[in-house]
Amino acid sequence: MRNEYISHQKLVLTKVLKKQTAPIGIFDSGIGGLTVAKAVMEALPNEDILYFGDTARVPYGIKSQETVRKYALEITRFLLDKGVKMILIACNTGSASAKAEIIEMAGEVPVLDVITSGSEMAVSFTKHDEVAIIGTLATVNSGAYKKAIHQLDSAVSVQQKACPLFVPLAEEGWTDNEIAQKTIEIYLSGFKNSSIDSLILGCTHYPLFKPAIEKYLHDENIHIIDSAESIAITAGQELKSKNLANTSGGNFACFVSDQPQRFQELAERFLGRTIYDIQIVSL
Repeated sequence: MRNEYISHQKLVLTKVLKKQTAPIGIFDSGIGGLTVAKAVMEALPNEDILYFGDTARVPYGIKSQETVRKYALEITRFLLDKGVKMILIACNTGSASAKAEIIEMAGEVPVLDVITSGSEMAVSFTKHDEVAIIGTLATVNSGAYKKAIHQLDSAVSVQQKACPLFVPLAEEGWTDNEIAQKTIEIYLSGFKNSSIDSLILGCTHYPLFKPAIEKYLHDENIHIIDSAESIAITAGQELKSKNLANTSGGNFACFVSDQPQRFQELAERFLGRTIYDIQIVSL
């Protein structure tokens, strides 16, 4: 009996360790979600990360919800087949269009998304119940952040501003030059010296502008909510609560559905580190 008990305990331990050492799956429609990967690397340095960028079908923002949902579920299946222990939806459009379906497909694998994490942090910081969101036209028009915030606290006033030029500026590396500063001034002038106390960066490209935005607003009472940092914090809490945290990882694997020109250059700019292996897969 004792030997059977020991064998059973070893089997249980092996299963636990296998889950703990499994990678975190992160996906986005393209390259922007690498800011989430970077935040997770910094917050959870012992975790292995598997990133998927749907570079063949980007952008998602101009496509129907049904199409985005189809793409997101194909990527979810890919990540599950790779044995991930958690899925982070690093795509605002994907979060708004397919979160419920992704959760259903994932089963016992926990699923987190940037919209929920960013909204939760913004509401936790607000003192005057006034929150602002900047994002792409698609994200702003979807009203996904506003809905998520009001599910948490219906009394919060929500302002939204589409900032479409931030994405191409980020991909050019123009995040703190004269053009970027002028663009920030034009987009965010309505928030300067206002009563908002939380500003959500509602696009995964936007964290690259965080220092310049903080410099422009120059208001210590406004919390700049980086959804990448928010979801990394939430992921750490979730892994700890489910006994899934890794203590010996730190590897990064990058998968894309196509490798457009300059992808590696842009990816390394977003991550702030060299990427040695980018694998192209067909879903």
